[in-house]
Amino acid sequence: MSDDIVLVEVDGPVATVTLNRPEARNALDRALRKALPTTLRQLDERDDIAAIVLTGADPAFCAGLDLKELAAGGDALRETGATGETRPDGASMNRGPFPDMSTPVIGAINGVAITGGFEVALACDFLVASERGRFADTHARVGIMPGWGLTVLLPAAVGVRRAKELSTTGNFLDAATALSWGLVNHVVPHDELLPFCRQLGHDIASVDPVAVRRMLQTYDDGALRDGAGAWALEAEVAAEWQGRGLDPAAIEQRRQAVVARGRTRGRWWRSAGCRSHIDCRVG
Repeated sequence: MSDDIVLVEVDGPVATVTLNRPEARNALDRALRKALPTTLRQLDERDDIAAIVLTGADPAFCAGLDLKELAAGGDALRETGATGETRPDGASMNRGPFPDMSTPVIGAINGVAITGGFEVALACDFLVASERGRFADTHARVGIMPGWGLTVLLPAAVGVRRAKELSTTGNFLDAATALSWGLVNHVVPHDELLPFCRQLGHDIASVDPVAVRRMLQTYDDGALRDGAGAWALEAEVAAEWQGRGLDPAAIEQRRQAVVARGRTRGRWWRSAGCRSHIDCRVG
């Protein structure tokens, strides 16, 4: 395996980013904390990349901050932004370990995602786990506090009571329970994890990229507002979008493409004995 701590593989419009410190369960040392946002920013700036799949080199997704580095002293916590200060690693103050970016990120959870690694997962737009995926928040057990948005993003995903249970016990959450709680969107066999996520990335790439990024921005901005504010935001965005002028011919072309795609995929699912591409794992 390469000595690079972050690996990038590009398949057409989909990039796969792999945290590559398997001997340390992809723990986030200083070098990896700097390399991850740098890599994501570079991919986000590429016009040919429509989606990013983020995973870890087996057997783990990410074990969180490198505790050996943390125990040795220094500025490891300060560099994560957990002190509330400006972060030198280039990551966003509003998106944990990620930079400010608009390209969709699919988290492919191939193993444990613990504490800071859990926060890396939560920073993704949505998650798919293999049956080996497990999550745990051990901040309190270690004696530190989260600084990458766990107390914001985790209750948004699973509810505040479940989030409190995870944070105060440090107990592991397995993939099946994570699915039932709404933390992950799908659980697939381990060997099918990356193909499944990459197919979702290609699905995203088949949609108007400007519309995709505007949609994700509306979701993210709306999550920071109360209910009335989120409704008002959606109305503002819709008015601004429609106000640019809509091309009836382009809309009709896209409508026909949607219908054709539905018919094609429906025939494929039925021929494979599936009810949907989710049943068929990869479609």
